[in-house]
Amino acid sequence: MKQNQINRLKIVLVEQGRTGKWLSEKLGKDPSTVSKWCSNKIQPSLEMLDKIATLLGVDRRDLINKSK
Repeated sequence: MKQNQINRLKIVLVEQGRTGKWLSEKLGKDPSTVSKWCSNKIQPSLEMLDKIATLLGVDRRDLINKSK
């Protein structure tokens, strides 16, 4: 069964020419944690999504896939 793709973090990073390593350095997070967020293995908290959205200059809703 296909895993739910809850966040769009990897897509937004690619669109902006940024990397997970860059994001982990800016947030002070372990690169493996950011990698898991990007692959949707785990999800960042809503507070962390706000921080990520601010860093990337996007609306936090741009980081989440719409549900059906």
